[in-house]
Amino acid sequence: MATDITVDNVEEFAKMVDKQDFRLSKAIVDQILNNLTTNKKHIHVLSINCISEDSIYDITVDRKHFAETLEEHLPVYIREEYYEDCRKIADAIQQLKKKTISEIITKVSKSKSDDK
Repeated sequence: MATDITVDNVEEFAKMVDKQDFRLSKAIVDQILNNLTTNKKHIHVLSINCISEDSIYDITVDRKHFAETLEEHLPVYIREEYYEDCRKIADAIQQLKKKTISEIITKVSKSKSDDK
């Protein structure tokens, strides 16, 4: 289930993003790690409840961006010294990249066999 974060306004959320707030990184990383084997095209990772606008912004991550998103958030985990989680993130990145390479090879092989 995605994390809900309440802010007073959009500017407050923008500051959280700029400062690489750990709560944001944790919410995003946790959802990706919990959905590594999903077949869904994208997953809902975060809901931002903006009080002044009486709005909710939903943040999703496309499956094809899982690895790069984890790579972007790994430095935040290093900064916060969550080293065990860093290992989990690094392993997931490696797993996702291997899967992507395997999928590319399969597609290329299939297209070559279809050409014959």
